[in-house]
Amino acid sequence: MPHATPHADVVTAELDSALRGGPFHVALRAAIAARGLPLQRVQHHLSRHGVRVGVTSLSYWQQGARRPQRPESLRAVRALEEILHLPEESLIRLLAEPDEHTAARHSAGRSYRSLVEASGVRERLLAQLGVPRDGGLHTLGHHERIRIGASRELAERESHHIVRAYRDGVDRYVAVHHGDPGAAPERMTVHALENCRTGRVRWHHDTGVLAAELLFDTRLRTGDTFLFRYAVEDGTAGVSREYVRGAESPGGQYALQVCFDSGVLPVRCHRFTQHSAAAPRGGHQELALSGRHRSVHLVEPRVRSGYVGIAWDWG
Repeated sequence: MPHATPHADVVTAELDSALRGGPFHVALRAAIAARGLPLQRVQHHLSRHGVRVGVTSLSYWQQGARRPQRPESLRAVRALEEILHLPEESLIRLLAEPDEHTAARHSAGRSYRSLVEASGVRERLLAQLGVPRDGGLHTLGHHERIRIGASRELAERESHHIVRAYRDGVDRYVAVHHGDPGAAPERMTVHALENCRTGRVRWHHDTGVLAAELLFDTRLRTGDTFLFRYAVEDGTAGVSREYVRGAESPGGQYALQVCFDSGVLPVRCHRFTQHSAAAPRGGHQELALSGRHRSVHLVEPRVRSGYVGIAWDWG
């Protein structure tokens, strides 16, 4: 019987340790490494078990960017235990435990990978809708209201836009919503609230990105201003810890308000800025939670390219 190589011994030891103590993503990554399977092969084996999971989702699971939560995903985890020659319940058990590493990662903010992938998905969804990247509108003002529900989830985002057309014939706006890790955009609902109606809606499950046409029922001429309001009913992900808004070019005033359910208030909130997806966060400023209205907000008099957002800690 051939002797195990030192490398194989190390891989086996890492796997044993990860299966005992977790977290889930470390154990999954170690199990896949121990079997020496590329993710495409893992996906193929899952399909033979009657389970469909994308390579992107598998990658997210083993990076700790997302945890399997839906029934189909949990079926995949049980199938993975068999495919990767693991003891029964060894991976499922770890999903039942809090993943401190993942919680810390989410608390620290969206990863570079998630921001970049969401940006790429946005471009593909716009292409599917046949909408040019240049929508012909300048933003004069944008007010977003985020509602955090009783289960600490991102329950709803409402947006009020004031825009000006810089070319003739503009008759729509494409709203993009990026849900929290684990979000299911196919279960979200878009509500046209004022001066618009909902057109086509497209989404990308693995990144939780949804794009929706908002039709104006009028064609703007160059220089015309327009006001419209819409909401995205979400509530499909787990615990929310931040909301981030990205801008590719300078714009008008931006206001962000985060409202919390009375039964679940965070212990602290702060605003932040980020020049690019790869840059570290800066501009940290504590925000005082309004007792009566249970909300915090920020105002950017003039939006600059990059990211701005509010994060909160649940204690």
